[in-house]
Amino acid sequence: MAKKELFFWITISCGIIILAFILLPLIEMMTAPSFSMLKETIQDKDVVRSIWLSIYTAGLAALIAFIFGTPLAYILARTTFRGKHLIESIIDLPIVIPHPVVGIAILSVAGKNHWLGQFFSEIGIRIMGSVTGIVVVLTFVGLPFYVNAVKNGFESISPRLENVSRSLGASMFSTFSRITFPLAWRSMLIGIIMCSARAISEFGAVVVVAYHPMIAPVLLYERFESYGLKYSQPVAVWLVSVCLALFLILRILTLRNTKDE
Repeated sequence: MAKKELFFWITISCGIIILAFILLPLIEMMTAPSFSMLKETIQDKDVVRSIWLSIYTAGLAALIAFIFGTPLAYILARTTFRGKHLIESIIDLPIVIPHPVVGIAILSVAGKNHWLGQFFSEIGIRIMGSVTGIVVVLTFVGLPFYVNAVKNGFESISPRLENVSRSLGASMFSTFSRITFPLAWRSMLIGIIMCSARAISEFGAVVVVAYHPMIAPVLLYERFESYGLKYSQPVAVWLVSVCLALFLILRILTLRNTKDE
């Protein structure tokens, strides 16, 4: 057996340090609350309501990203035009903007001092302090993750398949629905997972736009501020557990469909 070089042991050591850095705080948090505290927490109606609201709003954000982001991702993957890199940079902006800035930016156009906010008010749509406002925020922060994932999926599909379909007389919509969409659905599912994961974890922008009704991260913050670490940990454990379960189910479905094909 060949002797391992120093560089190999350096890479192993760095990997162990990174894994410990990620896992140690999570393991400590997950194991700190007792079973009775976890049971008491999950029986709290406010906790259950906030977790379901997080899942519901994150799901709506992913659905909106799917409807509007898929055509945009397709255009970016299949066409080259002047200003394309600028558009891609704009799409990525929500990733780098500080979270409270996102909330302030949304309120700047959704407030009563802006014509768009006035229009929403006239038709009965309220952004600040509403579920609608939460969905807007979560869509804003999650959309880049969906678009980028689906764009990469479209780019991995050979344009020749679409060209053959078009040469046989199929329309663009028919070609997309029968050729491109079935081949890119895994990328779309990955994009939905990433968008939902990013959305369900958002806190800073949501606090600015809609502190109430409380999603789980906001409730977690309030419990920590009011009662300390001991009473916020069980909420965090349930939130992490529910999120892991949902995303694990999606991953299993993806693998199962992959094997069936």
